[in-house]
Amino acid sequence: MDIGDMRRDFESEGLDLDQLHGDPVFQFQAWFEDARTAGILEPNAMSLATAGADQMPDLRTVLLKYFDHRGFVFYTNYGSRKATELDANPQAALLFPWIGLNRQVRIQGKVEKVSKAESLKYFASRPRGSQIGAWVSEQSKVITSRGLLEQKVAEMKQKFSAGEVPLPGFWGGYRVVPDRVEFWQGRPSRLHDRFEYVRAGDDWTIQRLQP
Repeated sequence: MDIGDMRRDFESEGLDLDQLHGDPVFQFQAWFEDARTAGILEPNAMSLATAGADQMPDLRTVLLKYFDHRGFVFYTNYGSRKATELDANPQAALLFPWIGLNRQVRIQGKVEKVSKAESLKYFASRPRGSQIGAWVSEQSKVITSRGLLEQKVAEMKQKFSAGEVPLPGFWGGYRVVPDRVEFWQGRPSRLHDRFEYVRAGDDWTIQRLQP
């Protein structure tokens, strides 16, 4: 299949320095709201890149659950492949591909676990089925059939039938603490606008990058 001719021009307004907030978190919030109100499907879906002790890059899509000036938070099983890689190398990159708006945001930074209280607060807000699912799945481990997974679901539903589903000790959140954030706006003829925020102590420097 020849896909070399698949292309479109990015017809969108430009992005200039005077349009940007001096703080990348506030700028991200503004773009996130644009994506949400524009009807972008799953605007909180982000690609998460990690590399473990073997230095082999790994990539998957996860959901951003909240963000503030401390960082960008997602949740997972602490025994999963991504968690094992983050234990060995607590750094990650995030990508928000808001293609419908000709935009993307890239984030790089160190990674830390969120507090148990934060994990508990979020876990309590999840639908009961998702809470059961967290107990059932030994994420990233081999399983011989889906039937075994469904059997474990039935067992856990029975086990927790009398009350609330507790937070598993092996499940919780990670926070990506940004050191570098790039805002990319697609432009015609591939002459895109790119602005990069780089942490400088408690402040940020902003620089335009070539497309």
